[in-house]
Amino acid sequence: MLKGKKILLGVTGGIAAYKSVYLLRELKKQGAEVKVVMTPMAKEFVGKLTFATLSGYPVEEEFFDRQTGQWFSHVELGLWADVFLIAPATANTIAKMAHGLADNLLLTTYLSARCPVIIAPAMDVDMYNHAATQQNLSVLKQRGNIVLEPNEGELASGLVGRGRMQEPEQIVEFLERFFAKSQSLKGLKALVTAGPTYELIDPVRFIGNFSSGKMGYAIAEELAMRGAKVFLISGPTHLSIAHPNIELIKVVSAREMHRKALDIFPSVKIAVLAAAVADYRPAEVASQKIKKSGDELVIRLVKNPDIARDLGKLKSTGQILVGFALETDNELQNAVEKLKSKNFDFIVLNSLKDEGAGFGTDTNKVKFIFSNGQIKDFPLKTKKYVAKDIIDQIQDLLERQ
Repeated sequence: MLKGKKILLGVTGGIAAYKSVYLLRELKKQGAEVKVVMTPMAKEFVGKLTFATLSGYPVEEEFFDRQTGQWFSHVELGLWADVFLIAPATANTIAKMAHGLADNLLLTTYLSARCPVIIAPAMDVDMYNHAATQQNLSVLKQRGNIVLEPNEGELASGLVGRGRMQEPEQIVEFLERFFAKSQSLKGLKALVTAGPTYELIDPVRFIGNFSSGKMGYAIAEELAMRGAKVFLISGPTHLSIAHPNIELIKVVSAREMHRKALDIFPSVKIAVLAAAVADYRPAEVASQKIKKSGDELVIRLVKNPDIARDLGKLKSTGQILVGFALETDNELQNAVEKLKSKNFDFIVLNSLKDEGAGFGTDTNKVKFIFSNGQIKDFPLKTKKYVAKDIIDQIQDLLERQ
């Protein structure tokens, strides 16, 4: 599974850096292409020449070479990699990552990386257990980073406890599972709706909402990363998509989204309805801009077609249909009613009462609600990480079929 994969190995300044040499060797034996970026302190434990010889690439550690004047681009490193593995990750580097510091090449690469980031902590037991370190790790997890929990055992200090970096074999096995999962939906087709809909009042005004589309786009990207062919029907949003597995279909109104969704749905295995679709639209759309006159303007609204309800009626055996419920009151009751009436396999509930959840944010706090009454609660996470949880649940349902 690692053959041809591009792995950026970040090495920080801890005694466990010696394990990174063996890790690099194992990755190369499995056919991975590996580049190494080090912190300045890391080279005090293992020399750059060792990593350069084993990887076949120069080791990058400084922002530029003072002798040649060559500049090393942290942006290019982050774009090159399929995954950024930081092993070992010291308490110091973890703290800097959590707080967005960028005082060395490894950290600037981390802040600009678009690929998944995997962190293998290594430190003494008391440092690992310290509230500050645990809080920093929690922050990184919420932002979508994957943390490989350290092993228990004898540490360099002579103490015994949790803090040993996972062994190279363990990390390689994890990467194999990670990349295997990345193709777990290959051959399947998926439909995702995202963003708001705009319902025109006249040529310059509309009824809309504050949806940014970030949640739906994150779901589409996660599906595509796992190999699915994705049809992303998106209302107006500033977001862009680049994954070759995603076909972006732009719409404006609820009726446009409804037509496209009904056309595509019969051909897909998975559908996730993350769009914030307007329930109503103006009964009449003025052909010219409405001029201000009088103290009141009355606009008569009519109901839009219900995309979720109509797809739920069309759903055939084996199809997975997932919906969203954004609520402000009676959250659980309203979500359960929507789950049943739309024929969803499960519904993702988030509340505007939760700080950091809802429209316009990069984070979300959700519950999964199932028709059998089961509820799964999740802490506040980035929408990218929430998307992983949603697709993990979909895969679990597919595996049970």
